[in-house]
Amino acid sequence: MPNPFKNTKSIDFYSQDYRLKWIIIFVAVIISIVSIYYTNILVSKLKDREQRLIELYAKTLEYISNESNREIVQFIFQEIIVENNTIPIILTDGANRPLNFRNLDVNPEWPESVEDEYLLEKLAVMKEEHEPILVTFRNENGDVIDYQFLYYQNSFLLSQLKYYPYVQLSIIAIFGFLAYLAFSYSKTAEQNRVWVGLAKETAHQLGTPLSSLMAWMEYMKSDPDLQNKEMIVELDKDIHRLEMITSRFSSIGSAPILNNENVGDAIRATIVYLQRRISSRVKINVDAKPPNIRARINRPLFEWVIENLCKNAVDAMGGAGNIDVVVKKGQENEVVVDFSDTGKGIPKSKLKQVFNPGYTTKTRGWGLGLTLVKRIIENYHQGKIFIKKSEPDRGTTFRIILQSGM
Repeated sequence: MPNPFKNTKSIDFYSQDYRLKWIIIFVAVIISIVSIYYTNILVSKLKDREQRLIELYAKTLEYISNESNREIVQFIFQEIIVENNTIPIILTDGANRPLNFRNLDVNPEWPESVEDEYLLEKLAVMKEEHEPILVTFRNENGDVIDYQFLYYQNSFLLSQLKYYPYVQLSIIAIFGFLAYLAFSYSKTAEQNRVWVGLAKETAHQLGTPLSSLMAWMEYMKSDPDLQNKEMIVELDKDIHRLEMITSRFSSIGSAPILNNENVGDAIRATIVYLQRRISSRVKINVDAKPPNIRARINRPLFEWVIENLCKNAVDAMGGAGNIDVVVKKGQENEVVVDFSDTGKGIPKSKLKQVFNPGYTTKTRGWGLGLTLVKRIIENYHQGKIFIKKSEPDRGTTFRIILQSGM
């Protein structure tokens, strides 16, 4: 049956998702920039307001020091000095010795030495934060007779407002991350249900014609003229292969039983079957060092992986070339299988897409072979598969890592 998408080289089912993710990230960045910018404007305005308030505070001290009208002094003291209950300040003499302070967390039970040390520490912080305001005292003739310094620090509200957008963005990021995890889990679960449903429906659809083929095979075997024909032998092999394929599809979605198997033997068994069904110009070599390397695999599913990789390599080589399969021991409790071909290679820009459903370079391909390979190795064998290397016109090497057999 012809593929209705035969003129499409790559059906990327996830392109919309990728674009949506980038749009969400772009919008989030814009919101973050606007939030930080607007908060900085507020902080700047509040900072200017507090500076003007401290300057007014200093002018008030200057004024009341020489004011003889007690009512005015009392009014100013209550309305300006007492009302400042948010901005920490320290008033010092000309030698920067603390004389007075407001809105600092000083314990009345502290000894004088401890309080002085605390005030000096706070004074050092205030010097770093703002320039002091000079408070001058004059006599009746207007001559300066003394001066003091008024140091101040940003109020608690201003300090909190500075960090508010970052706290807000952090909380949004955490919720966004949790939402992304929930979405990804839901999406993965949905994909798994689709895979399982598709696989089991395929197995069900194969069952009826397979049963019919088995019946016809038994009928032909009963014919003395056909019993020893090579055609019957090969057809019997193909029927057994179809039985295995049906069994493979049926096992999708169920927890497979992993057995301690000889990896080299499993690969060779698949190669022997495929060798007569692919181009004679393709040479396949299997090298297991040592030959008795064992791993925990489900043999029917693992042979499916090798079959898909072989067919993928044959297509990449145009029906002519070499396939080298090397089995060796990896790190502790690991078995490594390197699967190399001499095909046209994979462009660097496509390396991260080859395992995505729908990715294919064939005009008649559906792009599900490597996706199935990845699911079998990683989901059912708890292993890994990735592209070790790929060079244009020189070939590609896939690496499979399996759990070593006991």
